[in-house]
Formats: sequence, structure tokens, C-alpha cells
Amino acid sequence: IPLHNGGKPMKKQLKELTIKDNFMFGAVMTMPENCKDFLEMVLQTKLSEVVVSKEKSMIYHPEYKGIRLDVYANDEERTHYNVEMQVSKKPALGRRSRYYQSQIDMELLVSGEEYEELPDTYVIFLCDFDPFGQKKYRYTFSSECQECKESKLQDGRCTIFLSTHGENEDEVPKELVTFLRFVKAGLQESEQNFHDDYVEKLQRTIREIKRDREMEERFMILEEMLKDERKEGRIEGREEGRAEGARISLCTILECKGRIPDMFRKQIETEQNLEVLRNWLVLAAKSDTMEAFLAEAESVKGRQCGQKE
Repeated sequence: IPLHNGGKPMKKQLKELTIKDNFMFGAVMTMPENCKDFLEMVLQTKLSEVVVSKEKSMIYHPEYKGIRLDVYANDEERTHYNVEMQVSKKPALGRRSRYYQSQIDMELLVSGEEYEELPDTYVIFLCDFDPFGQKKYRYTFSSECQECKESKLQDGRCTIFLSTHGENEDEVPKELVTFLRFVKAGLQESEQNFHDDYVEKLQRTIREIKRDREMEERFMILEEMLKDERKEGRIEGREEGRAEGARISLCTILECKGRIPDMFRKQIETEQNLEVLRNWLVLAAKSDTMEAFLAEAESVKGRQCGQKE
């Protein structure tokens, strides 16, 4: 967060968001016309109708660490779309796309679809960075045979990565380049005239969202949820770090006293209670032999568990 007050970071306000912020992107794309125009621009095809699954949009889910936007197109082929904004580069984007594709399939199969009836699916990542370093505005992936390129798997899956850092303007539609420049822009630049009808429509939508008191409340609630999640994550991370340090120290001390039995080494590796690990450390320092330590180790853990009860 770029703003500071007395050395403390200030919360971002709704009026400071651009379309690249997850909340604003979700708010804009839950409007079917905006989403339909976006998909038609990316896929260069006409869609009869787009229905956004609002119950899966604009919600915080700890598994995704942010906003998940699911978009479903009700065209003749019943094609399903999953669109996500990515501001910073995350590891294993390819495997992340695989997970999203699988999630769509599983939801459909659970609802009673047969394998042969599964519709085509698109997972689209809108990236404010170059995910593959080849300076392309668009990277499209589908399954094909390595030995025979003309042989397609035809599994109905397609993954598209859009990049705001592309340079191949002559290879993609002009309107897509303009849109990606709009996504890349900072707050002041994003409000300028891009001479593009779709971008102008998005700018109007964003202005309306920023004036909406209900949207402001939703944004504030989401920010609090994110803050709590980050706080819990930091606490859990510190605790796990301490536990891992205790495990390493314990093994180091014990190895000086003899071979650690495989069964007890596994106990050390799986023990989550930091207090138990610390008590084992104290016992290991006091014990002259491995046998003496092992004779007392279980009773030390038992006493610790008994105190908690």
C-alpha cells in the first residue's frame, strides 16, 4: 500500500482503485455487458449472451487469496469461462490454470453432466506483467500432440494469458492493445481519453461504482477480511517457523547422542505443538544418552497434553 501516515500504511480507498485492483475488476465484470464485450474482444468471436455467476463472484476465498470471478456464457455450445486478474507474478501459473479447469469440470460432473457432454472451457488470466517473457500481449494454450502438431486432443480446454507488457501490436487486435494499456495505467492515466468505446464504457462503470455507497461498504468489509487473513497467516507462519527451528535443533542435539530411531524421527517431523518440541529440547540437552532421552520423551509429551486438558 503506497500511502503512509506516521510510518503506518493507510488503507486504500475505493476512489483510489483502478480496474487492475481485484475488487474493481470483479465489480466491473459482474455486469454482463462489460463481461460479454471483454470475452468477445479476447476471443474475437460473437457471443449470444453472457451470464455472470454472481454467487461465485466478488467474494473472498482464502484458497484463492483474493477475488474469484466465475463467468458463464450461455451460447449454443454452453461454453464456460473463468476470468482472473493477476497483478503480481505468482509461482506455477500453469498449474493454477489446471486447477481452475478441473474445478469447472468437477462442478459440472457433480451437477449430473456426462463426460461426453462437458462443454468447452476457457481460463483467462489478465496479467499486469509478462508471464512468459516473450513480450506478447496474448498467450493461448490448448492441447496438441508433440509428435504431430496437426493432431489436436480436442479436450475442449483453452487457457489464455493476457499481458499488459506486450510489444507485438501488429499481431493482436487494436482494441485489445488499448484495453491492456488501460489496465496497466495508474489512477490519473486511467481516467484519460483512450479513444476506444469499450474503455470509455468501463470508465463510466468505474465512476458509477465509486459513487455507490453500497459498493464502498462491500469494499471496506472485504479489506477487513483480507487484513484478518493476512494477520492470521503471519501468526501461523511465525509459529511454524519456530516449530521448524525447534525440530532442527532437537535433531542436531540427538544425533550427537546416537542414531535417532525412524519412528521417533517421524514423530519429531509431524509434531505441531511448539511447547512439546521445546520440552524435548530441554530433555535432550539434559540426557546423556539416546536411550535416556527416549525413556522420558513420551512422558514429557503426555504431561504437556495433560496440562492442556
